[in-house]
Amino acid sequence: MKDRTNIERKLYTEHLKKFMNVDLVKIITGIRRSGKSAVLELFREDILKITDDEHVISLNFEDAEFDFITDYKVLHEYVLSKIKDDRTYYLFLDEVQDVEKWEKGVNSLRLKNIDIYITGSNSKLLSSELSTLLGGRYVQFRLHTLSFAEFINFRKEYGIGSDNIDDELDAYIRTGGFPVLSTGAFDPQTVDMIVSDINNSTILRDVVRRKKIRDIHLLQKIIDFVYDNIGNVTSASKISAHFKSERRTANFETVYNYLQYLEEALIISRVPRYDIRGRRLLETYEKYYLAEHSLQYATRRYDEKNVPGILENIVYLELLRRGYDVSIGKFDEKEVDFVADDRGKKIYVQVCYRLAGLETIEREVAPLVAIRDNYPKLVVTLDKNWQIEDRGVKGMHLKDFLLSDRW
Repeated sequence: MKDRTNIERKLYTEHLKKFMNVDLVKIITGIRRSGKSAVLELFREDILKITDDEHVISLNFEDAEFDFITDYKVLHEYVLSKIKDDRTYYLFLDEVQDVEKWEKGVNSLRLKNIDIYITGSNSKLLSSELSTLLGGRYVQFRLHTLSFAEFINFRKEYGIGSDNIDDELDAYIRTGGFPVLSTGAFDPQTVDMIVSDINNSTILRDVVRRKKIRDIHLLQKIIDFVYDNIGNVTSASKISAHFKSERRTANFETVYNYLQYLEEALIISRVPRYDIRGRRLLETYEKYYLAEHSLQYATRRYDEKNVPGILENIVYLELLRRGYDVSIGKFDEKEVDFVADDRGKKIYVQVCYRLAGLETIEREVAPLVAIRDNYPKLVVTLDKNWQIEDRGVKGMHLKDFLLSDRW
């Protein structure tokens, strides 16, 4: 089988190259199994073109070989023992979050002749202490699971893809973007098993153990609720009220904390609501999306009734990959699925599974038409009759949205 670390993910490696030998600590975060280690290995191969193996130090803390490095002092001493001259050394710390006070070691090593690259599966990797220690001398990247374009490329490299883009899109929706799932022709049962394993191990390691969760049953109920309500308005208050209606005790504070823990583990993302007319973020009626849409299949099998939420999740992640800040739009009493902003450049997106008739089309188009500016306004759909051109609103098939260089 082809080594998947040899398959380029240029969106990330090219970004890292821009900061090579720049006096900044490079930090890459992302959910487990999203490909952080593979990207580091790809980048390491690039670095070995300009230096030798002795000047590259790689520590993967999921490897038992480095179990002895339990705190920042041991980390610091180990790395310094590898420094033999004044030339630049390249240090890779993979899944560093389990090393106690690792940020102190990194801050000290940063002052040496070392170019530092870090990965971790926790959004709080940049703790307040680290931010204070580094004083802005870092740059952070968020690594996502495979985009549709990467998915096609991976499957082609492994000889399991199809030349039919519609078939590939269906496979992407049903299989998801975890890189491992594009390395073999897995049957649906195996796909579900792999996704469930990733989901369960991530929750166990990055939530249950890290946060010392006692009420694991409640945590699982919250996960089930969030996973089942992708694309729907969700909040800690709503979840707490739902559980109370089922005669289960779940106070607001506990639910709120558990949601935060899931966010920190990069399993879910909370997307705020944005008042388009008032140009301000609102504090209520947010939505949650998954770091990888196939995670939903870890708690329930693929079901067509859940496809609308899955499509929203796919579009949301694509917007993030392209550098947009994303929020849920409110314009008077109308709703817009996504308002995406890239340093003042905006795009408005509605996501609709099927455009079943003029009434549905009008419902999706009307909120966009009401926004009186000249930014792109799209309705993204799986419907075969997607060719909308209505009052400045453009229809776009999901495959075109995912594969287009620009919208």
